[in-house]
Amino acid sequence: MTKRIGGVAVLAASALALAGCSTLSAVGDMNPFKKDEPKEVAGDGRRISIVAFDQKVETSESLQGLDFYLPMAAATANWPQPGGDLVQKVDHVEAAPAFEIAWRKSFGKGSNRHVHVTAPPILVDGRLYVMDAESDLAAVDAQTGSVIWRKAIHARTKRDKRGFGGGVAWSGGKLYVSSGFRFVAQVDPASGEVGWRRETASPIHGAPIVTSGRVFVISTDNELLTYDVATGAPGWTYQALVEPARILASSSPAASGDTVIGAFASGEVVALRAANGNDLWNTTLAKASRTSALSEIRDVAGRPVVYEGDIYAASHSGVFAATDLRTGQSRWSLPVASISSPWPAGDVVYIVSQAGEVICVSRSKGEVYWIRNLNEGETVKKKGGFLGLGRKEEKGGRTLWSGPVLASDKLILASSDGRAVALNPKTGEIIKTINVGSPVLISPIAAGGMVYLVTDNAELVAIR
Repeated sequence: MTKRIGGVAVLAASALALAGCSTLSAVGDMNPFKKDEPKEVAGDGRRISIVAFDQKVETSESLQGLDFYLPMAAATANWPQPGGDLVQKVDHVEAAPAFEIAWRKSFGKGSNRHVHVTAPPILVDGRLYVMDAESDLAAVDAQTGSVIWRKAIHARTKRDKRGFGGGVAWSGGKLYVSSGFRFVAQVDPASGEVGWRRETASPIHGAPIVTSGRVFVISTDNELLTYDVATGAPGWTYQALVEPARILASSSPAASGDTVIGAFASGEVVALRAANGNDLWNTTLAKASRTSALSEIRDVAGRPVVYEGDIYAASHSGVFAATDLRTGQSRWSLPVASISSPWPAGDVVYIVSQAGEVICVSRSKGEVYWIRNLNEGETVKKKGGFLGLGRKEEKGGRTLWSGPVLASDKLILASSDGRAVALNPKTGEIIKTINVGSPVLISPIAAGGMVYLVTDNAELVAIR
């Protein structure tokens, strides 16, 4: 179909907001008495936040003290694609009732200043499939953590000596892999051998999905690409607005029946016919802020979620919205900046903001039942300045949280400082906290009675 181009040249910030650590100063140069101090730069894998926490959302007085419906936890054997199963509704999984670490195992190369672990794991027939910071693929026993096989399925050419990102999906007895090394491939889950492989013009940092006989991926050029599952033959494409400034995480598409939903760095959420790419509707989750040019980074980095006829998605610029799947009409929106996927279940939908607030929202009206600030009481040491002006953060700022996942009556999230927490899904109260030991920047998955985390150090952590 005809490609569309455009975009706004905003910040030259690259994709390191996924694990941001400190904020930027807007008034440091106003202080004439301030001594020169080294400016903060990213180095040795440390990441600097480009997020401004100027959003505000409040609980609804009319919902105070009211209960809401959550479905019963149900056993889920597999988690074959990003977000779970495209066919079976995943809203409350029976998993990790004790909320204790069962085992932890390394599966490859961890993140550093050049490469990053960004791919979510999947689980099929007792095997986890994971991708490390250099896009090497591994199959891991889901009960013990033992690595069954590990493959470098890409060639490091002069053009692409270094790459990261991508992901894995399973369908019809085959694995489908996307890669930051600019390719999409079909892989044998038993051996890791490549069936077919197709080069792409741009890196792919998000995982694929497979539906309607096609593989769907979104490139870093904001292009939705499709491939035939059997042959890898390229199909139709859709070009969203091109954005030069984006964050590290990239979204996977979502699907419902013959409709595919793409979310892009431009803030666009687009519904397309899976068969031919016909545009059904297009909306934009973008909000300009007078206090922060960072709101111009509109990336919808968390995968959009389809639930009961609505699509839930959030943008980095501060819009969390429910949209009618059929018409594209907005049902409600809230000023929440997030790069995580929402989790709808029963009467509510949960989301975690960039500021570390877990928010429980009524699906019907968009009103807020409760807010739990997981970073409450977190302090940042300051240095420099004069009479309170121009002070800069000494190091690392707010903790970032990934998730949530609803499992065995617990809302589970993991953090960039190596914790996993379980919240009461009705009240937001913290039930239990465990020490993971390594930063976690990828949302957990829940299947086979366990919750699994992938750490920034390329470790799998199983919680029983």
